[in-house]
Amino acid sequence: MVKRRYFLLGGVAAAGALAVGWSVLPPDSRLMPATPAPLAPGQVALNGWVRIGADNTVAVTMTQAEMGQGTHTGLAMLLAEEIDADWSQIRLAPASIDKIYNNATALVDGLPFHPDDEGNVKRAVGWLAAKAARKIPGLIVAGGSTSIKDQWLPMREAGASARAMLIAAAADNWKVPAAECRAEAGRVLHSSGRSASFGELAVRAAQMPLPERPKLKDPAQFKLVGQPVRRFENAGKLDGSAQFGMDVRLPGMLYATVAMCPVIGGTLASFDAQAAMALPGVRKVMPVAGGMGGAPAVAVIADTPWHAMQALRQVRIVWNEGAASGLSSRVDIDRLAQTLNSAQGSTYQSAGDAVAALQGAAKRISAEYRAPFLAHATMEPMNCTVQFKDGAATVWVPTQAPGIARIGAARALGIDSDRVQVNVTSLGGGFGRRAEADFVAQAAAIAGAADGVPVQTFWSREEDMRHDFYRPACVARFEAGFDAHGQLVAWHARSAGQSITHQLVGRVLGSAGLGPDKTTAEGSFDTAYAFPNVRVAHEVVESPVPVGFWRSVGHSHHAFFTESFIDEAAAAAGKDPLAFRLALLAHKPDHQRVLQRVAALSGWAQPLAPAPDGAKKARGLALHRSFGSTVAQVAEVSVGPDKAIRVHRVVCVIDCGFAVNPNLVRQQMESGIVFGLSAALHGEITIEQGRVVQGNFHDYAPLRMQDCPAIETEIIPSTAHPEGVGEPGTPPIAPAVANALFTLTGQRLRTLPLKLA
Repeated sequence: MVKRRYFLLGGVAAAGALAVGWSVLPPDSRLMPATPAPLAPGQVALNGWVRIGADNTVAVTMTQAEMGQGTHTGLAMLLAEEIDADWSQIRLAPASIDKIYNNATALVDGLPFHPDDEGNVKRAVGWLAAKAARKIPGLIVAGGSTSIKDQWLPMREAGASARAMLIAAAADNWKVPAAECRAEAGRVLHSSGRSASFGELAVRAAQMPLPERPKLKDPAQFKLVGQPVRRFENAGKLDGSAQFGMDVRLPGMLYATVAMCPVIGGTLASFDAQAAMALPGVRKVMPVAGGMGGAPAVAVIADTPWHAMQALRQVRIVWNEGAASGLSSRVDIDRLAQTLNSAQGSTYQSAGDAVAALQGAAKRISAEYRAPFLAHATMEPMNCTVQFKDGAATVWVPTQAPGIARIGAARALGIDSDRVQVNVTSLGGGFGRRAEADFVAQAAAIAGAADGVPVQTFWSREEDMRHDFYRPACVARFEAGFDAHGQLVAWHARSAGQSITHQLVGRVLGSAGLGPDKTTAEGSFDTAYAFPNVRVAHEVVESPVPVGFWRSVGHSHHAFFTESFIDEAAAAAGKDPLAFRLALLAHKPDHQRVLQRVAALSGWAQPLAPAPDGAKKARGLALHRSFGSTVAQVAEVSVGPDKAIRVHRVVCVIDCGFAVNPNLVRQQMESGIVFGLSAALHGEITIEQGRVVQGNFHDYAPLRMQDCPAIETEIIPSTAHPEGVGEPGTPPIAPAVANALFTLTGQRLRTLPLKLA
């Protein structure tokens, strides 16, 4: 630890000491919202999470964005289990923006502590952060693989509380003790044979007192949770009825598209809209300031998307390129490496004396690794529909963070946030990009000039790709030392790159963030391996390039760095990569179990048959802990005659605690592996003269169907608290492939994307 962190934590502790009375109070209840939820005809609300209809339906409040991860299904299962509803009764209901829906886990998990730290400081700061999270506006967010992890208890408590109220209502109607009644499959039953449906009991149940401590089921009693239940949104995606952001249609709606400054940090000088305004269907051409970190733009409002796109091409725009016109990603990344020549960075993990142990080591190895900027490249480009009328705004938007979207719209329109209603649609991919609100602020500003008519603003693929908040580039240097017997005695890791959190805080709050940013070093300082002497540090280096959260964040590149260098250390020690890792995890039997299982399933010690074309194949191994889950992967790789890297099979084992829905876990592992492989083999955003070069899927290529490997996933059985699954599948795949390539070719690839010489 460094003094900077102690200063930060000391400040938090001091603040806590000044508010002892507040801090020792129990956390605020997450059952009842400040404002009652809107009800459909015949519905009553038993708490902020469940509404029961006269038709016997049970509507479950959804606060988290559905972006393909299956969150809505998993969360609904938790409530349905505890209330004892029949699954056919369950419906989904949108949430209002209320602090009971704030994602406290996302805030607590973002604190810069090692996962194995069980000290009093971590507990105290985590307690304070969890309480503070109940007060912070805009903290309803789907990110950090926390949706089910955060609502594991609230959803269950809401269901159990509603069940108790329904039973109490039935017992009161029948004049029998509540203990003689039970709930089952959407009905309350009495030992005498009497029964009533939830719908029949709902009005009376709503008059019953809210239980102070509803009794939760023992997981051994679960009937629904833990089963591979089909996803809610499947049918809508198959028949086209699912509503994504670009599917929103409103009476009289207009459409807008934009051209944004192509140079990072540039501004609008002037534009000539005469030719565009002469085209049919064009309503307005206007400048738009960049809000919430967005770039300045020129927008065309028209009757249809086609009219808007055609007219935009006719607008003559002059940009002020600004100071960043000479910016180059290659130079930027070289600058990170140069920084490591002198900067020692802020320490995130320290034990023993790594520097002294390295100096006294019988053998030393070192390496430098690099990772590029990456775009999110969601299948659905940024879009948002806004109607601004009578001083209030209604927003329809695919967003991961409705509270931040609300702030962005309000700020752009100059109104209070409580004058903005946000309706969250399905998301055509998020990956962290839709936690930002630049596109929402832009759409609100455009709608503000439309005289009360709703306007859907949409981006082209090229504008989306070139105006992202990118995964930061990063450079890392490693040193390892061994004693005379080949035992690892020292581990020193330093990295340099931008801070996502500092930038995001600046975009949302208007002033840059301060203090240690866990995301800069996660995947490096929080590894589970035990090193006798270790130091892990990161140096924040500022750059004009806008950066943001990208699926698995710092783990996405630090796992590649760390797991590749672990393999280098194993080779230097003359050890098998599996055995070397197991030895470093002697204190972690749970991690060892994951490793041993992936080795058994992949046939780690067995010879590999050649690829279909006769090319030799090799296996590579990687293990990584992120977002509370431990994932091990083995990749089978061959190389084509054109030096193309081909991944044939990936075996994945995950320990994620209790698997609420095993189908969702497997699907997310497959998704994460494909996403990670796209980045490992192809992903790279390059910047020349301040401009992003890549613009579409021809030059920023995702993994193609024909190149997708066979993926096999096994889930370690567990009764522990559920952990994240949306992101942990991504980090291990790049090092697994790189380690296989070293075995296959002898080339140690230390730069992403992976390219053989």
